[in-house]
Amino acid sequence: MKKLVWVTGGICLAAVGLARPVWTQESLSIGVAGIDAQRLHELPYNLIGRKIAIGQVEIGRPGKFGLDKAVSKQPAIAPAGVFLRNGAAKANTNIDPHAQNVASIMISDRKTLAGIAPGARLYSTAVGSVKYAGQPEECLSAQSTANRNSGDVRAINFSFGETLERDPRPEARLDGNSLLTRCLDWSSRVHDVLYVIAGNQGKGGIPIPTDNYNGMNIAFSSRQDGIFRKVDVTNLSAAGGGVKGRLRGREMNLGTRQSISLVAPGNRVYALNPDAKVKEVTGTSFAAPHVTATVALLQEYGDKQIKMAIASRPPWKGGLGGSTRNWSLDARRHQVMKAVLLNSADKVQDAGDGLRLGMSKTIIDKQNRNWVDSDAYRQPKVSLNSEIGAGQLNAFRAYEQFKAGQWQSWQPVPAMGWNYRQLKANSAEDYVLAAPLKQGSYVAITLVWERLVELRDKNQNGSFDVGEDFRDRGLNNLDLYLLNADSNAAASNICTSTSEVDSIEHIFCPVPTTGSYKIRVQFRQQVNQPSQPYAIAWWTVPAQ
Repeated sequence: MKKLVWVTGGICLAAVGLARPVWTQESLSIGVAGIDAQRLHELPYNLIGRKIAIGQVEIGRPGKFGLDKAVSKQPAIAPAGVFLRNGAAKANTNIDPHAQNVASIMISDRKTLAGIAPGARLYSTAVGSVKYAGQPEECLSAQSTANRNSGDVRAINFSFGETLERDPRPEARLDGNSLLTRCLDWSSRVHDVLYVIAGNQGKGGIPIPTDNYNGMNIAFSSRQDGIFRKVDVTNLSAAGGGVKGRLRGREMNLGTRQSISLVAPGNRVYALNPDAKVKEVTGTSFAAPHVTATVALLQEYGDKQIKMAIASRPPWKGGLGGSTRNWSLDARRHQVMKAVLLNSADKVQDAGDGLRLGMSKTIIDKQNRNWVDSDAYRQPKVSLNSEIGAGQLNAFRAYEQFKAGQWQSWQPVPAMGWNYRQLKANSAEDYVLAAPLKQGSYVAITLVWERLVELRDKNQNGSFDVGEDFRDRGLNNLDLYLLNADSNAAASNICTSTSEVDSIEHIFCPVPTTGSYKIRVQFRQQVNQPSQPYAIAWWTVPAQ
């Protein structure tokens, strides 16, 4: 017998009267059937998120051993800190099984049910009862979480949200202008943190802040033939007609903006309760922490590379001498993480010849269509698939994408890499690929930048306070192209991404003929500042 239990941010399937679930490590959502993160725990990678701070904001919080009586005497979850809004948590209050489940997916150190980043430092903040808290208090909680660990928190998980019915704006819509949405877009820039948001799920769900520009919204997948690869039926579709069309602005972004960034496993995944018992859970709430914790794995690797790069500097620059490496503090930027995660996602399984970039799974939507069947593949003005986003999270592929390192445009770049730069209005930046690309091979390129949101800081203290608001300065318009290196002609119509409404451009296209190519980032239209920071990641297949 099973019962459905509604929890904030998702649907939780609680096993009632059943024996302890049986699984293999490979079948878990962190294994090869899911995001393939478990491989990164093992040698030679040895990545578990050590010393990397991540955050969690929900209505409640996980328990902490030594503070809360409800926590098992043998806890598998040890948050670095637990809080209530911008203050310390009170013992035995605001403990929430849902928050505990989410936290366990990120940092559980139980050998038989390990989290994705068991070595990460998790700072968890409870907003408190919705009777006494709204978007200002939720913004305050997000800000205080971002400031933990001496202001060095790399990603924050939001497995909850606000209903439009509670939004004080008249006839509120998902137009990016709720206080909480603008707060997160502001905080992402000011605190340099990646917000990972549980994507909206079902009519009457929790849409705010899924209309953000600067974070990532996560849909959830279920198993098909034992593999997480199908968008779950309870995720909302962003198709334009009928009932779904009428939900535009209420349950999905107003206009043509896409909502979903990535898919991650979320149907019947395993989590831990405060009493350390295993629970089977389902929902977008449990997909999002897969992404948040993956950031911790990548950032542990990145910090190691940054230290090595500093050590390789010549002595007169404060280093120890040695070889130069393509790593800088840019590796910590949230825009880089976003570009890397999106660009490395699984879309269509590789046939074994490497032409589809070694992707391990074909991800399908609710109508059993894959990414190349969608308008995102055919239409340059549609950057992401409405249900699949850029694809499903693959932590190992994200590691490979990130490991390729940072490459600047003033020299030919390798087949795989990433960069963080600023671009002036009405100008372009070209990345010339050093090796010719192979005909029929696929190219994946992702460009991300941010909406500019500023704090209306009444007391000029540099922080958000209840009673303050934010100013939306809009979104500059950038475009992305794969061009023939010699002629400047577009490789093909589908090798361009020119959305006019999104803060992401994404290309996934086959190379029409073997030859030399380059990637172009174009600053098409200035809306706010004349200089736009951006992050880009690319993955190609050289001809040799």
